[in-house]
Amino acid sequence: MAADRLYLDHAATTPMLPQAQAAMVAALASWANPSSPHADGRAARARLEDARRRIAAALGWTGHVLFTSGASEAIAIALTQAKAGQVVTSPVEHDAVLRVTKGAERLAVDGDGLVSSRHRSEGWDLPSSVLAIQHVNNETGVIQPLDLIERDGAILFADCAQSAGKLPLPDADMIAISAHKFGGPPGIGALLIRDLALIEPSGGQEQGYRAGTENLPAILAMAAALEARGDWLEAAAALRARLDAGIEAAGGAIVARDAPRLPAIASYRMPGLSARAQLIQFDLKGISVSAGSACSSGSLKTSHVLGAMGWDDVAASEVVRVSFGPQTTEADVDRFLDAWVGMAQKLSAQARR
Repeated sequence: MAADRLYLDHAATTPMLPQAQAAMVAALASWANPSSPHADGRAARARLEDARRRIAAALGWTGHVLFTSGASEAIAIALTQAKAGQVVTSPVEHDAVLRVTKGAERLAVDGDGLVSSRHRSEGWDLPSSVLAIQHVNNETGVIQPLDLIERDGAILFADCAQSAGKLPLPDADMIAISAHKFGGPPGIGALLIRDLALIEPSGGQEQGYRAGTENLPAILAMAAALEARGDWLEAAAALRARLDAGIEAAGGAIVARDAPRLPAIASYRMPGLSARAQLIQFDLKGISVSAGSACSSGSLKTSHVLGAMGWDDVAASEVVRVSFGPQTTEADVDRFLDAWVGMAQKLSAQARR
């Protein structure tokens, strides 16, 4: 990353922490297949199981940890191999959830994207279902109050890709996490599961629930990243408050302004200028932000999250996402804000002509 660029797209991926890089490099220098029966393989297995315990401890998790290639694969395993009659989810989930739950019941959300604490439908039976609700929305930063949602005996699955390593884990039966969201490497994640009996085995490694040689260097790096993470959300909250105030003062709109939001993620609308045009101008100014999820922003399609929250296509198409990391500073926020205000003022001047 060029030194003169400002990176504010940490919700898409955040740079690897030095501790994670060091752990991965060390592991690459001495790595055997953890499934091999010889001494080298047994040593690798011991390091793998130690990392599994370290990750659970760092997250305060008392259940099982199944390693995957990331949150998307963890989601697919949880929702396609669950021993349940059906999946009930919301319309503001990540695309990784929506892709594997086509035709599933979608719970209604309010204007902030929050699922009702009490939900009823005559078309499905919660006790025989998986209730899949994202902990923190990847576009808006809105925190779902999962502990308040009535489960009625359903298996609760939480996509915690954006919250793991930042917030305490919710009281869920299955949880998906992704290392590159909290300073680990890409291509590694995990499905946290309280009881393996909740899902059907598929054969292969990871106790028969996920086939493929375990990526031990990445797993060790993920453990190191979780153990090295600091408490930086209070500082991020102050930075976002500063940015929120500046955006509103310049005539912008804050998505889900009054909802509980993760301090590291915020989305803003600049009325009259498309997100596509904004991203081009920010990029030319050396600032990296995004328009919603990185998994879909390549096509810059209208956000399904904002649509579910009641935004029309025009308004939704004018929203960009800003996301902070542990090293984001007040100067970084001011640099972005200056660029945003400059665009807004130019747009206003053009409208007055």
